Amino acid sequence: MASEKVLKMIEDVKSLTVLELSELVKALEEEFGVSAAAPVAVAAAPAAGAAPAAEEKTEFDVILTGAGESKMNVIKVVKEISGLGLKEAKEVVDNLPKPVKTGISKADADEIVKKLKDAGADVEVK
Repeated sequence: MASEKVLKMIEDVKSLTVLELSELVKALEEEFGVSAAAPVAVAAAPAAGAAPAAEEKTEFDVILTGAGESKMNVIKVVKEISGLGLKEAKEVVDNLPKPVKTGISKADADEIVKKLKDAGADVEVK
C-alpha cells in the first residue's frame, strides 16, 4: 500500500487539467533532467477517475476518436486546446481514442467539439 503522502499526490494529479498536467510534465523533465516517454498517458488517468462522478453530468470529457483526412489540422487544434507541445499533440492524434479535455462544462465541451469537427476530426463527449 502506498504511503499517505503518495496517495495525496495521486489525488492532486487527478484533479489537474490537461494543460496543468502538461506543465507538470515539463517541470518534472526540467527538474530531474529526464524525458517523459509518453506524457499523454498521464492525461488519461483523470478521465478514468472522473467516470464515477458521471451521474451528475456537470463535467464532461471530450474524446478524440478519429483524425479524419486533415490530420495536421486536427493536431494543430489539439495543440491549441490542450496546451501540449506539437510532439505531444501528434502523439494524442496518432494513438486514438484519447481524451483531449476532461472535467469541463457542457458549453466548453461544445466549443471544443466544434473546433475539432471543423478541423475534420471525429469527436465524442462523455
